[in-house]
Amino acid sequence: MIQMHDIVKKYVMGEEEIYALDHVSFQVKPGEFVAITGPSGSGKSTLMNIIGCLDIADEGEYRLNGQKVDSYTERDLARIRNRHIGFIFQGFNLLPKLDALENVELPMIYQNVPHAQRRQRAEEALERVGLKGRMRHKPQEMSGGQQQRCAIARALAVKPSLILADEPTGNLDQKTGQEILALFDELNAQGNTIVLITHDEHVAARARRQIRIEDGRIMEPSGGSV
Repeated sequence: MIQMHDIVKKYVMGEEEIYALDHVSFQVKPGEFVAITGPSGSGKSTLMNIIGCLDIADEGEYRLNGQKVDSYTERDLARIRNRHIGFIFQGFNLLPKLDALENVELPMIYQNVPHAQRRQRAEEALERVGLKGRMRHKPQEMSGGQQQRCAIARALAVKPSLILADEPTGNLDQKTGQEILALFDELNAQGNTIVLITHDEHVAARARRQIRIEDGRIMEPSGGSV
């Protein structure tokens, strides 16, 4: 599903070139649950942005579902983000004036999914994450864990080929964080491909495979294809 070969991303600071990613290569197969881990400033966020088509590499080749991404226009990248990637962020990113059902429906509006179909898919996604009784609650009427479940439902409803989660338990207490990680386990067991970005080794340990990045380089990929 994800194929990265010799990915380079660099920034110019004064007269110095800083390599955020230094010839990074790895693969993620369909159905895998992979954690990308490393300390702050290691290049995790830059790598996440490229995986999620929020940014493009300066050098190297990135293929998502077999398609080369690096030559796409911004319009193409937006289409890929909308149709193929389900994003889950640390800050939930729910709109406060919309209830859970409306928040989950929102990305499907941009996909031009008909109203009846997107309502059905939103309801199914919320039920899937255990929020059947909270569909008409607004974010401020839900706990942090419930808001993250809503964010996960929003990602699932668009039927993405890839779920990309950036520090999804960072704003949650330990017990609630473990509940969210258990939900990721369930989603992966159902066949969803998940890439989890985290600095927390205990969170990363829940994945089936870990890829460690330090100073922009892959250091300790373990298990499976690198």
